[in-house]
Amino acid sequence: MKLIYCLLLIFCGSVFTSAQKTYTVQGTVQDFHDKTMLENAVVKIGNLTAKTDKKGTFSFNKIPVGKYTLIAKHPDCNDYTENIGVDQDLHLTITLEHHSGDIETITLHGSHKNKGSIVMKTLDKAELERNSTENLGNVLSKISGVSVLKTGNNITKPVIHGLYGSRISIMNNGVKLAEQEWGAEHAPNVDVNDFEHIDVIKGASALKYGNDGVAGVVLLEPAIPPKKDTLMGNLKLSGISNGRGGEISANVLKSWENEWFVKTGGSYKKLGDLYIPHHTLQNTGAEVNSFNFSFGRHDFMQGFDVSYSGMNQEFGIYKGAHLGNGYDIYKAMTLGQPYFLDDFSYDIGYPKQKIEHHIVKLSAYKRFADFGKITFQYSFQVNKRKEYDVRKGDLKDTPSMDLRLITHSASLTHLIERSKWSLESGVSAGFQDNYPNPATEVRRLIPDYYRYDAGGFSVFKYRFTPKLNAEAGVRYDFSRYDSYKYYDAKEWNDKYADVFPQFFVKESGSRVLSRPIIDNHNISANVGLNYTPSKDFDIKFNFSRMSRTPNPAELFADGLHHSAAIIEKGDLRIKKEEIYNAGLSLTGRFNVLKGLQVEANPYIIFSDSFINQMPVEIQNTSRGTFAVWAYQQVKARMYGIDADAQLNILDNLKWTTSFSALRGDDLTNNEPLILMMPMSLRNSLELKLNKPANFYVRLENENTFKQNRFPIRDQSVQFIEDGEMVTKIIDYSTPPAGFSIFHASIGADLFKNMNLNFRINNIFNREYKEYLNRLRYYMPEPGRNFVVTLKYNF
Repeated sequence: MKLIYCLLLIFCGSVFTSAQKTYTVQGTVQDFHDKTMLENAVVKIGNLTAKTDKKGTFSFNKIPVGKYTLIAKHPDCNDYTENIGVDQDLHLTITLEHHSGDIETITLHGSHKNKGSIVMKTLDKAELERNSTENLGNVLSKISGVSVLKTGNNITKPVIHGLYGSRISIMNNGVKLAEQEWGAEHAPNVDVNDFEHIDVIKGASALKYGNDGVAGVVLLEPAIPPKKDTLMGNLKLSGISNGRGGEISANVLKSWENEWFVKTGGSYKKLGDLYIPHHTLQNTGAEVNSFNFSFGRHDFMQGFDVSYSGMNQEFGIYKGAHLGNGYDIYKAMTLGQPYFLDDFSYDIGYPKQKIEHHIVKLSAYKRFADFGKITFQYSFQVNKRKEYDVRKGDLKDTPSMDLRLITHSASLTHLIERSKWSLESGVSAGFQDNYPNPATEVRRLIPDYYRYDAGGFSVFKYRFTPKLNAEAGVRYDFSRYDSYKYYDAKEWNDKYADVFPQFFVKESGSRVLSRPIIDNHNISANVGLNYTPSKDFDIKFNFSRMSRTPNPAELFADGLHHSAAIIEKGDLRIKKEEIYNAGLSLTGRFNVLKGLQVEANPYIIFSDSFINQMPVEIQNTSRGTFAVWAYQQVKARMYGIDADAQLNILDNLKWTTSFSALRGDDLTNNEPLILMMPMSLRNSLELKLNKPANFYVRLENENTFKQNRFPIRDQSVQFIEDGEMVTKIIDYSTPPAGFSIFHASIGADLFKNMNLNFRINNIFNREYKEYLNRLRYYMPEPGRNFVVTLKYNF
């Protein structure tokens, strides 16, 4: 009997062993984009774990028959999960989204690794929140090589390496702003509260944004919705002493785990007349409000979003810049006797400007495993600009300039990546309709025109070795202006009748109606290199040749530009602008104290067809006395250097410094270029502590040196003095003295979700003038300003 039991046990054991037969599960883990095999990926089957080798392979032996959940993980990748059944030997190919060097958005910041030749500076979320009440120009001026062109103290626009306006592309959430940016005082219609970070970039990849980014591209990037079920947002309240005003802003985001999202936000800011040391400037208040809304779904393989943003701005123009006769302008500019002081008001009277801007964007993308990513985008923009002069009678409330600009644009791009190379290509088209309302009963500064645009680009990147990368880009653009414009008959006959007879339509009294149809074919190209000889040293080189179509003001401007307080004159004979730009970036990291990083960026820009605007005379009109600025085309050269350093003195104490110097030469007239950025030096010292949470103290010193290189463009003005007509010379050329001002800020979390930030600008209430302020002849820069911001996160 015992023998029978033993035989039964042996038989059952053999059957059980046979039932537990095992199999081998092997495979590879690769990158979805470029098919690179991924090393050190972790693969789990049940309770068993394996890592991939250098060839991206993994192997499991003796996996019992059954159903399992397979999980694959890799740094900077989304986890991969799959249910598998093991009843035979398996060989699996696992594809992960591995994208640490994100070519798709040129924007490389935060944890992203910059592997290309892009030269970029970033203002992160913390920096934007500390300066949330500032306009875009003032915020960007904190970056080395970026300065600000001002018209008074409210209207600012960024200047990069001495270039501004149409030479800088500003991308608002992927949409290039179209807002009559040609003007010296046309401030970008942007609310910095809407964005997570702002990048200023240069490089071959910038060609994807168009051929206008000769100086650089400003990328305004909103926060990426989290891929989880959550509701989040913030509410900010700010008090501003200079102007006795404040700002309120709110943002709300709802996202779902299925990757849908919806978000909205808005802000409102009101300021009264601005304070300068010892005085208040009449009619310098501002009122600004904005709103944005978007929804969509962004998963890895495909996605779409629909967004809207709108902004309204109203700025008073200092009355002392609009003077009625030559004697007043002579006193204001020569004797330093400003007008219209010390009567504070929140009212915004005439002269003033009102701007309304709307953007609607639709975008969608789809990824294909072997073909790459296809992205389509369409945007619609409306920009309405009204500028009011001091007028009398029935027209006193009628704007002197009333422009409406409608812009349609569409693009289709394709991106493909492989282990050593990537290629991004695209086509785009655009249409603009500019309509100046004749109800103003004033000569139109900018005429009616249609503009048609079409272009294509391609950017190729190649990795020769882990230390050497190269990129090259090429772009072609076609543009056409179809416009209607009246000229004085004498001006037409003297300048254009023989050159453009085909544009003549008819003559009516002392006026000639013309229809200029102007075509431009532009070819732009860029090459870049990035060499990293060691982990502590990095070299980048970029060379570009950019071709740009003249903007409407350069071709057609003709009349008083009210908010700029100047008369502008364009020239129909101006040709396309071709600019060559070479830049070098050297970055080193050194073992000094807790770490030192130094970056130097020398550059040179030269052009045989540089479009420049110069003061040419003072003109008396029925609406006042103003300087005349005319557009000219000259041979020019600019070169300079930007330098940045950051020293971590202690783990929680750092010192940063930035330096910029620029020299510009008008080689045609053998004189310096006008409005070149003066040499500047900025230093800051910041202490951070853990208690209270996010506590910091920051002291800043901003130094701007006197610009000693400038063209002589002094103007003469006539007026009656002691009963006789006299002619006086106005010093319209000499830049103001240099200056040094200090700022300070402090902030911390008061509670878990409550943060307080306090800032003082111009601590010592220094009176100074900036060379790049077009109204510096009539007023100094703002005095001391206290700003306190309370932010609640939820």
